[in-house]
Amino acid sequence: MNKLDVDVAVIGTGTAGMTAYRAAKAQGARTVVIESGVYGTTCARVGCMPSKLLIAASEAAHAMQHSGPFGVHAGEVRIDGPAVMERVKRERDRFVGFVLEGVDNIPDEDKLRGHARFTGPRTLVVDGHTEIHAARIVIATGSTPLRLPQLENVGPGIVTSDDVFYWDDLPRSVAVIGTGVIGLELGQALHRLGVRVKFYARGGSIAHITDPEVLRAAGRVLNEELDIQFQSKVVRAVQEGDEVALTVSDAMGKENTERFQYVLMAAGRTPNVHDIGLEHTGLERGEDGIPHFDARTMQCGNSHIFIAGDANNERPLLHDAADHGKIAGDNAGRYPDVRPGLRRTPIAVAFTEPNIATLGKNYRTLCEGGRRKFAIGKVSFENQGRSRVMLQNKGLLRVYGEYGTRLFLGAEMIGPRAEHLAHTLSWAAQMRLTVDQMLEMPFYHPVIEEGVRTALRDLAHCLTEGESDTDAADSEPGT
Repeated sequence: MNKLDVDVAVIGTGTAGMTAYRAAKAQGARTVVIESGVYGTTCARVGCMPSKLLIAASEAAHAMQHSGPFGVHAGEVRIDGPAVMERVKRERDRFVGFVLEGVDNIPDEDKLRGHARFTGPRTLVVDGHTEIHAARIVIATGSTPLRLPQLENVGPGIVTSDDVFYWDDLPRSVAVIGTGVIGLELGQALHRLGVRVKFYARGGSIAHITDPEVLRAAGRVLNEELDIQFQSKVVRAVQEGDEVALTVSDAMGKENTERFQYVLMAAGRTPNVHDIGLEHTGLERGEDGIPHFDARTMQCGNSHIFIAGDANNERPLLHDAADHGKIAGDNAGRYPDVRPGLRRTPIAVAFTEPNIATLGKNYRTLCEGGRRKFAIGKVSFENQGRSRVMLQNKGLLRVYGEYGTRLFLGAEMIGPRAEHLAHTLSWAAQMRLTVDQMLEMPFYHPVIEEGVRTALRDLAHCLTEGESDTDAADSEPGT
């Protein structure tokens, strides 16, 4: 067996792993990266980029099919499934190619192929061919789609989001299990491309929404277009020829069986931490198997081990994975000089139509600890000027502010072009602007952002009304 001594070993070459490698190298550390699968990040290969390609195709189809109210009639719309999927895969491969160029730039002596497992706090064995002694280790093993036990070993009709982007044609029908971001994005896109789609959700959640009013608005808006069955439980599935007979029970326990060409498991992703020998590290772990870590430093306990990206399941998004990797790599490279790194204001977007977005401190976080200590402003997009002009006047925005300081804390929304509204508001949250300072900013006319101003005006009024009976010194959300 080959033996290797290094300063830093990084397990995984996704966004977090590649960033950690570069950061550790920049600190002057002798660093290696280990990869057991194909090179190419989750985002580029089976995540954010190919999904947006599918969504873009669906938006084109939807626009052509719904141009009548503008007085524009496009005629019969024909969707060429093989052509749609050919472009998705071609452009996906282009994005993956950019990532592979980065991997190619890593010196061969810094790359190892194989599955890494801990055999001790500072030792790793890679596929039985190499033993690594590493002074510091970064776990950046990513995640995989969650698989439901009821759908295991059924047949080829059971797929995950990773499989969708290898299809050669659009399917006839798909059952989507889950109403998280992945399920909603893919399911709505397929629906708009002519696929019969039905959603099943175990509970009543939608994407990352925690605000009950926004959640109700989202359910109402999405159900106008999509067939979503909430409070549903998958009972069993049977492969019957080229279809899957899926049996689901509703909230009353009544079972119903329906056939689909594919059943798409989109109930979340699982961090890849369960087959890397963490039991040999001595790290304290949670019930989910993830080591306890400091979100400011990515350090696991007080150890020489760091964890970054989807593997730590904190905020499994690409921009956060990159930040995680930078912090973990910097700290692994200069250990034991461990320092807090830059953590940005949380922001998450589901590219459904309308977009769903959350940023800053969400409703659930702000309500922790009992009595509510924040005010809420809101705006409906139903009568918002620019939204009506575009016939995209659906959704709700709720914004949160702190009593006393009048700091802007965060927002949740479903609305037109919310991906852009969320960025504007997240910058304000990161700059710790007050609601009054935000209202001093320019707002052009007519733009959707005028709806943000309406919500902020409502929030400013609620903050003023509530300050008389609120002890500002008892406020905590903005600290």
